[in-house]
Amino acid sequence: MSEEDLAEIYPSVCVDHDAESYHIEVELPGVKKENIDLKIGERSFCIRAPREDVIYSSCYSLAHGIDTSKTSAKFENGLLLIKAPFKSPVGGIKIEVE
Repeated sequence: MSEEDLAEIYPSVCVDHDAESYHIEVELPGVKKENIDLKIGERSFCIRAPREDVIYSSCYSLAHGIDTSKTSAKFENGLLLIKAPFKSPVGGIKIEVE
């Protein structure tokens, strides 16, 4: 089956962050590491990862700008883990809610 014939589906994604960086998990079961195409922009990331029967494909926006030169990714057991440090720390002041 050629890649053009495969259905494209959205991967399951979990985005979390602390004061310094995003921690992103993308579920890609059955995908080989060498088939993952990950592109990171200052406020977005796109992923395309074909396997035998489907193509995981989607783009996501991020609320805070990231330092793409310090962003890292690793792939273990079908889970892509991305750590993307913010360009500047996310902060603010705590407001008491009445």
